[in-house]
Amino acid sequence: MKFHVNRDVFSEAVSFVVKLLPQRNPQPILAGVLIEAGSEGLSLSAFDYEASARTTIDATVDEPGTILVHGRLLSDIASRLPNAPIQITVDDDGILLTCGSARFTLAAMPVQEYPAIPEVSGESGLVPADDFATAIAQVAFAASRDDVTPVLTGVQLEVSGTQLSLVATDRYRVALREIPWDGPAGADETSTALVPARTLQEVGKTFSHGENISIAFSGSGDREIIAFTSGNKTVTSLLIKGNFPPVRRLFPAQTEHHAVVNTAELAEAVRRVSLVLDRSAPLRFTFSAEGVGMEASGTEQARASESVDATLTGEEVTLGLNPQYLLESLAAVRSEFTRITFTSSDNANKLSPILVTPQTSVERAGEGEFKYLLQPNLLLR
Repeated sequence: MKFHVNRDVFSEAVSFVVKLLPQRNPQPILAGVLIEAGSEGLSLSAFDYEASARTTIDATVDEPGTILVHGRLLSDIASRLPNAPIQITVDDDGILLTCGSARFTLAAMPVQEYPAIPEVSGESGLVPADDFATAIAQVAFAASRDDVTPVLTGVQLEVSGTQLSLVATDRYRVALREIPWDGPAGADETSTALVPARTLQEVGKTFSHGENISIAFSGSGDREIIAFTSGNKTVTSLLIKGNFPPVRRLFPAQTEHHAVVNTAELAEAVRRVSLVLDRSAPLRFTFSAEGVGMEASGTEQARASESVDATLTGEEVTLGLNPQYLLESLAAVRSEFTRITFTSSDNANKLSPILVTPQTSVERAGEGEFKYLLQPNLLLR
């Protein structure tokens, strides 16, 4: 096997395929990157049974062949090579990489022991890359980081007609974003896929600057997978098995009792006042005709308070909120103003969640594509 390839193109390709690999893999063979050289150039792949990444790049192939080499080591080397073409050859001593005056000899891993990269043959649809990347950033942070309940560590993708919804929850909050979906003609059935949030976040970062992303569903039983393709790159992910909680029904239909506040001003105030809070302690908020007041007290007898302007419709409200959860929602609304709606509950003994949505101006609501529901905390008297 022997080929020549542009240094920057090769380095970017290796970096892409190793991103989804775990830092520590119980099976050493899965730390490898599979490189296949043929008449159409190079194909680079990585797979850990949960997710895979594949890309193809142009190269001058003198002798076709397939090699498996340690991925992260190859990525580190490729990113630091001098500005010259890369040549890779395989002989009895291993894999020889030369670039300018730099020479590396790497051990070849057994190709025959590497698992087959999953192929996706199901129907696909298209989403705008920038919309999809933004939607992932607005939703994935609300997924749980606790593996005890796997279904909550994923983002639920729901396709219905010409719309794709992304939903995530960790029981204390729910984030929802809807974007356009261009699916197969005549496909009216609703499709769902529960994708690991970590994998989806990498997809958003990697494909954010493309034009469109093709999303395809495939497989059945315990091996259902989803594939994301843009340009010459493809990422697949094994879906999380289980029933995602029916959180959509938690969003209120009536939104008359609400406050509108400048997003940046509220975020800055929350960051300052919460400095004195003990970890995970709630921040006290009072929404009134005068604005939004915040109060916090923590250890060492430290206290803080601040207020920002707000326009309140309805009665005065005092409640406790997790400041970090609120800050993440304020970052996700991506609008100058934020609308905080106070919902009602049939259970008088249970605190009702607040609904956070974008607001174009004090008077004008946003498009309603992003919604964030946050459960208040009990406040000590």
